[in-house]
Amino acid sequence: MNQHKMIITQYNPKYAEQTVDMWRDSKEQAIGQKEIHSFDSHVYFLNHILYEQFQIDLALIDEKVVGMIAYNEREISQLYIHIDYQGIGIGHTLLDKVKAQSSGRLTLYTFEVNENAQRFYEKQGFEIIGRGHENEENLADIQYEWISKYLPSSIN
Repeated sequence: MNQHKMIITQYNPKYAEQTVDMWRDSKEQAIGQKEIHSFDSHVYFLNHILYEQFQIDLALIDEKVVGMIAYNEREISQLYIHIDYQGIGIGHTLLDKVKAQSSGRLTLYTFEVNENAQRFYEKQGFEIIGRGHENEENLADIQYEWISKYLPSSIN
């Protein structure tokens, strides 16, 4: 990443196929399961469902999608980093942007089998607030919450 500049940009549908490719590969590596939806239905979900409900930002290096995050002021719906670009700060950069734009409190879910994600979120200040969320993968989930240390105590 030192030779190439990473750019964070709002999602554009011209990146749909690259984003879904990266998302599916990253998720499969993280949970050890193939994606249950077809590629086309995954693209449709990205462009017509996720895009309407959440802000989506992409991390690009040389016009290549290397990360994505879908969020609003209180929740992170998706955060995936390209398997060849994990561990170099892309997730941290995306998460810092979302934290800065948040209400001061964010929740998210990750799969219990995804120990790398658990370590990452806990290092970023997220704490476990629940377990067992149902999902279509039929895997145990962990719900995390981050609360800004700058929130007044009356809000906590």
